[in-house]
Amino acid sequence: MGKTILIVDDSASVRQVVGIALRGAGYDVIEGSDGADALRRIEGRKVHLMISDVNMPVMDGIAFVKAVKQSPAHRFTPIVMLTTESQEEKKREGQAAGAKAWIVKPFRPEQLLGVVQKLVLP
Repeated sequence: MGKTILIVDDSASVRQVVGIALRGAGYDVIEGSDGADALRRIEGRKVHLMISDVNMPVMDGIAFVKAVKQSPAHRFTPIVMLTTESQEEKKREGQAAGAKAWIVKPFRPEQLLGVVQKLVLP
């Protein structure tokens, strides 16, 4: 049974690129198009890592991280922010909410996989 990683991004092309990299490394992937959609998709499922965009409609990445940290089932799941946002203020907001790492787009798949391998739950 592989490890499951959630990708949350309103861009289908970003979800596709990240998904290809992760599946190629042997991970199972769940996709969500925004924070609210992602929360519905992980209900009752074991997720080993989450990768989330920051700027999304409906529920943004920071609100998503806060919601995940309120969930007993997923409270300890590491979350990586994958975003075009490189402002320190946003990073601090993300870290304060509970994000473990911050990757700025455009990213290299091997850079992403390196972070994933370090943080994915056993």
